[in-house]
Amino acid sequence: MLTAERRQYILQLLERDGKVIAKQLSDELKLSEDTIRRDLRDLAAEGFLTRVHGGALPSSPASANFYARQSQAPQAKSAIARAASRLFRDGQVIFMDGGTTNIQVAEQLAPDLHATIVTNSPPLATALVSHPYVDVIMLGGRLFKHSVTTTGAGTREAIDMVHADLYLLGVCSLHPDVGISTVDMEEAYLKRAMIASSAEVVALASLEKLNTAAPYIVGPLTDLSEIITEQNVSDEIIAPYQALGITVTRA
Repeated sequence: MLTAERRQYILQLLERDGKVIAKQLSDELKLSEDTIRRDLRDLAAEGFLTRVHGGALPSSPASANFYARQSQAPQAKSAIARAASRLFRDGQVIFMDGGTTNIQVAEQLAPDLHATIVTNSPPLATALVSHPYVDVIMLGGRLFKHSVTTTGAGTREAIDMVHADLYLLGVCSLHPDVGISTVDMEEAYLKRAMIASSAEVVALASLEKLNTAAPYIVGPLTDLSEIITEQNVSDEIIAPYQALGITVTRA
């Protein structure tokens, strides 16, 4: 089997099974594990998968930058945003971090909502300008251009000063084994801090973000109170999340 054929086969297995185990693939193809690991390393470098101990998992499409992600799954994100907007209550303090779905949530909020939204996303803060009764607290810091969010020690310190009723988590990747993960270490620290400072954490995750992994771990799935995903996600995909006691809402 040629190298290109072998790597295409690896990607087909990944799509079919949701994971690749290096030892099993080595035995099946009668090749050394070093050869398989080299294939996985090269495919990971090209963004096709994420390497984990013993094999690989699908990469999240959220590894693309903010502007590229705006065109991904627009109908699903709109439905998820509508469902998420119903969680808001007057008087709440709410964390909303970066993410294209959170932008759509801002557009779905009731015009008479009285709440405070704390965010490190300049595009989200701008989207909330038109809401007359929503106070917006913008967390400052260094602009991380990939996600168009602010990061850094100052951002992290400001999060510790807030106790939020709700955190709408902009998700990069969710996986039953890996947990919550993202593409940047600074973002992982900030998401972890927002989780710790929130009474309830709701992840907004379209189908392509489920059962995927990114390099930096935010925390275990048990940090989540709820996952809001799209309507056509199968029971088979949802079951491992529900088994952990997480409410899964299909919007």
